[in-house]
Amino acid sequence: GGMEYARRFSILDSTSVVVYSPSGGSDTLRGPVESLVCMSTSYVGFLDAIGAAGVVKGLSGVKFSAVEGLEAREVGYDAALDYEAVLSLRPDYVLTYAVGDVEPAYMWKLREIGVHPVVLSEHLESHPLARAEYVKLFGALTGRLREADSLFSAVRDRYLSLVRPAPFCKVLINIPYADAWYIPGGGSYMTRLIADAGGTVPGAVPGKETSSIISIEKAFSYAQEADFWLNPGWCRSLSQLYGVHPLFKDFGIAEVWNNTLQATPGGGNAFWESGPVRPDLVLEDLVRIFSRTADDTLNYYLRVGGDEDYH
Repeated sequence: GGMEYARRFSILDSTSVVVYSPSGGSDTLRGPVESLVCMSTSYVGFLDAIGAAGVVKGLSGVKFSAVEGLEAREVGYDAALDYEAVLSLRPDYVLTYAVGDVEPAYMWKLREIGVHPVVLSEHLESHPLARAEYVKLFGALTGRLREADSLFSAVRDRYLSLVRPAPFCKVLINIPYADAWYIPGGGSYMTRLIADAGGTVPGAVPGKETSSIISIEKAFSYAQEADFWLNPGWCRSLSQLYGVHPLFKDFGIAEVWNNTLQATPGGGNAFWESGPVRPDLVLEDLVRIFSRTADDTLNYYLRVGGDEDYH
């Protein structure tokens, strides 16, 4: 059947799903699977949420996963994919993603060696609940659709109960990445979360799902009207943040928060692994930050403060 929010897959029956690729094709997957190779840790997050992370036998970026006791083998990535490792794991499917409409070059090679790669478009779904609904896809693949359905229903109800009806604050987001400052579009995942928590993002183009690039001068002007600054890259202290660009000190934003509370020493971040399946927890953080009722018990966010907090 059709999904409530997700547009890029549908459930055929309790152990089968149809996945729609960005290029317009479709692929039917049948479970229950015994072995999966995953090219994104977010897939592990979905499986872990329904107690099925054990089917992940291979993973691209094992060190980035925060899932306890994961026994997946590292399979490399993109051009450096370890085909022998993938083949030895005998995966039912290799789950991957595509940037744009072009499928990754390694997919034809996987098919050539008798492996079935599948492009999931979870990261292209703009509504947080559409991403969360992918737990049903993983539920069907692992024979746990009932658990997935009940988890999604609880997440959806909790998310909707937290939504703020009208915006009351302004939010600057991100820092420059390789000299380009990306502002997510008004129709994107992060902007939707911020909007549902009562915030607006200056510079976010209404309805646009992709990001726009702004200059540091433009960011400075947006900062003058912003109440909060979210997701400043890798920075966990103000001195780190001010070290990125001398102008940041003059932005004058009193509260800076980053989604790195659950970052791992290996460079992973649970925000990207368990966050997609639990947008209610992300929204809860943002609601508490924007309403200034945040204490030390947030799920994913931490206050970027002075260095005295980091001894």
